Amino acid sequence: MFKSLKGKTAIVTGASKGIGRGIARRLGEAGLNVMVVSRTIADAESVAAEIGPNAQAFAADVTSPDDCAAMAAAAVNRYGGIDILCANAGIFPSARLGEMTPADFDHVVRTNLTGTFLAVSAVLPAMKSSRWGRIVITSSITGPITGFAGWSHYGASKAGQLGFMRSAALELAPWNITINAVMPGNILTEGLDGLGSDYFKAMEASIPMKRLGAVEDIANAVLFFASEEAAYVTGQTLVVDGGQVLPETIAAMG
Repeated sequence: MFKSLKGKTAIVTGASKGIGRGIARRLGEAGLNVMVVSRTIADAESVAAEIGPNAQAFAADVTSPDDCAAMAAAAVNRYGGIDILCANAGIFPSARLGEMTPADFDHVVRTNLTGTFLAVSAVLPAMKSSRWGRIVITSSITGPITGFAGWSHYGASKAGQLGFMRSAALELAPWNITINAVMPGNILTEGLDGLGSDYFKAMEASIPMKRLGAVEDIANAVLFFASEEAAYVTGQTLVVDGGQVLPETIAAMG
């Protein structure tokens, strides 16, 4: 049995929908205090209400150092400290090379990669003060392992998160702070709405388990990295994709 994390405090960025919402809800179910962070306060409040009285909504843009500092200060003021950061906020607009502008590229990298750096930087004073912390990054199989046409900026940002994580793990280990990453495959979220049945059939056919993942699959992986039992795990990744990256071709699945 895992030791209870009840009473510890977690910040989840990008928590208003999709994977972030699933992470926030799962941590709430485990008895944690959860700060639900979104760019829009109404969206954050909606998820916080689903979790219950131990959740607080907060509006912040992870590309803003001031917003991230305010987010961390609010968590400390409300709960007395910060134990866990789930750096989940991210965007994935599609743009192919030749059409993608420098502004398009910078927007994705600043949100996904710089936003991770800023969120991590903001929580470090509180974690170092208690000499305990768990940081979990939501990366992706896209970029670190696979590619997808139209997502070169996204892939670069997700691969960059892992480079950041490995060096950060070395710096944070003396403070008993771990940092790890979950790498989702195709997860069924609102972001896939409107892609049509052909898309889902093609995706399911490429996955050995023949289904898209659920947000709970990612949330459970995050909960492990946040646990006491993961204290000796840092700078590592966990692919949660139903085996999608394993076959060379669809024919390889037999």
